[in-house]
Amino acid sequence: MNLRQKRQWICFSIEGLNSFGTVLYFNYLYFFLRSRFGFDDRHNLMVAALLGLIYTLASWQAGRLAHRWGYFTALKLGFGLMASALLAGSQLGSAAGQVAAAAVATLGMCFTWPVLEALISENETPERVPHAVGIYNITWAATNALAYFIGGTLIVKFGFLSIFYAPFGILLAQLGMMFWLQSLGNSRGAADPHVAPPPDPNRPSPAKAKTFLRMAWLANPFAYIAINTLIAVIPGLAARFELSPMLAGFICSLWCFVRLGVFVGLWFWTGWHYRFRWLATAFALLVLTFAAILVAPSLAVLIAAQAFFGAAVGLIYYSSLFYSMDASDTKSEHGGIHEAAIGAGNFIGPAVGAASLQFLPQFASSGAIAVSALLLCGFGGLVAIWKTSR
Repeated sequence: MNLRQKRQWICFSIEGLNSFGTVLYFNYLYFFLRSRFGFDDRHNLMVAALLGLIYTLASWQAGRLAHRWGYFTALKLGFGLMASALLAGSQLGSAAGQVAAAAVATLGMCFTWPVLEALISENETPERVPHAVGIYNITWAATNALAYFIGGTLIVKFGFLSIFYAPFGILLAQLGMMFWLQSLGNSRGAADPHVAPPPDPNRPSPAKAKTFLRMAWLANPFAYIAINTLIAVIPGLAARFELSPMLAGFICSLWCFVRLGVFVGLWFWTGWHYRFRWLATAFALLVLTFAAILVAPSLAVLIAAQAFFGAAVGLIYYSSLFYSMDASDTKSEHGGIHEAAIGAGNFIGPAVGAASLQFLPQFASSGAIAVSALLLCGFGGLVAIWKTSR
């Protein structure tokens, strides 16, 4: 293994650990709030909206600051904030304290994902960017799915404190690997100047590339509107179907594994690059399957809808990150925009769902209907961008 391969291996390892730890904490935080403090869907959606708003406002600036300060400085700050928040959360006994700790952890996370996205693609040629982005997506999706799958089991076996202590231990490992990466040199640890490669005649025109970047940056927040709304109400779905946290983790993580499979397929097959019909089909599936999951009358419908939902969000996310990194000179800044778009979705979806349940509590499906209508508006915006560009 040469030096470049070693650096890549460390970067992807840090990324995988970051995905596992953040999913274990943030996804199961809603189960913890429901169990310990009696939070219902409306309360959990309000928490999700708050964390999404913080992520939106901080991610973009974090990406810019990382480009200015250097990647390792940003990672140290991010990991340090997250570790402090987890330790505090493990000791706090009030709902307000837990929400405050989650807010600090979210702020810290803003300094990790844009940097990790930049590290894996910095100084790569346009020909190698798809390969690097593919490995990145597969890595975080695999550990994401695994964490969601086994998180409920950890809670049942070791209690809710495991969602604080296990991610804290993972953060310590990440810090150790980051210092190892830094000791290997600065070629992937700071915002080095990018040398432009020779023009590729097979690349899309700048106008077309810009159009697809705009469409992907529109579609990805709407995907996360659906994702974060679902994550916040999964405890309520589990209660409706009388599922323990362990069974909920097994069943409701299906879409994560489907997304992982889609990432693998899109990594090997590049025919979807700069093809509108693939992005449009994924968005249409997103709208339909989101509503189906929330109002599923049976576990069979819930499982089937999850499969198509995972396929839809997989292609949308992959598109956003690929178009953000493809031939971009300021990787961490574009990564910050990509993450800020995710944060916008994380905020808007739960906020709309919570407002619907607050003002229309007599309609149990009001949240699902409101967010589905919002997703339809996003689909209309996608089509409008495409038609305008043509």
